[in-house]
Amino acid sequence: MSVVDYNGIARLLMAFVPQKSDELLNALLPSEYSPVIPHLKPYLLTSFGSFLRMDYGTGHETSFALFLLCLVLIRFFKPKPDEERELVLRVFLRYLRLCWRLQDVYKLEPAGSHGVWGLDDFHFLGYIFGSGQLRDQKEIPVSAVLRPPLPPTNLYFMLIMRVHDVKNGPFHEHSSQLHSIAVGVPNWSKVNSGLFKMYEAEVLGKRVVVQHIPLGGLLEWSIPNTETTSTNPKASPLPALASPPVILNGASRMDTDTRTRAPWANNR
Repeated sequence: MSVVDYNGIARLLMAFVPQKSDELLNALLPSEYSPVIPHLKPYLLTSFGSFLRMDYGTGHETSFALFLLCLVLIRFFKPKPDEERELVLRVFLRYLRLCWRLQDVYKLEPAGSHGVWGLDDFHFLGYIFGSGQLRDQKEIPVSAVLRPPLPPTNLYFMLIMRVHDVKNGPFHEHSSQLHSIAVGVPNWSKVNSGLFKMYEAEVLGKRVVVQHIPLGGLLEWSIPNTETTSTNPKASPLPALASPPVILNGASRMDTDTRTRAPWANNR
């Protein structure tokens, strides 16, 4: 059996991907959006993992979400529920499948994983989106995830099945967080709101996760106010719109204060 030179692959990808990203963005965006391409490109480049460290994690996934957010902020996509739904169910789903392919082919390691105590070695946002898909229905209980195989009808189920595909052993041992949610949270609405809170604390609130996200230009890292830092000095600020943002075609500024407080988490 031949030995795969992953370091050589990494060097090729590091040279090839930036070049192709310019071509992709110029082909995707009309010419009037050209001035913002330098601000969009870094988010896209950090969305698929590090081919220097050969790893992928929730920080890279967050970078892709910020890339989509920037496309909404510049009004390439409209901030309408039906269009945002398509971004999740079509664009983000295809992104997930591509990332799974990269993880499998190039043997990417988890970046910043909490091991068995983390939600998932590689992903988080798909669980939020998937539980949101299930939030308003009563027929499928949260405990349904404990009875695989699961149909690919929502992102949550798809990610659970991905875990089963790449991990061996009892589910409660290798995915204790997902198991505890399945047996301990009464409905999908609480799963969804709780995951928002967990994402804020465990992804956006962790410097080791977000330190490589290239903020600036369209988005910046907000400065915490005095009250927040005095009562909770470990609190991490969250991404916010840069001031002023780049606005095209007379589009108005969006309200980005959409953070959800989860009822399942203790107040910090």
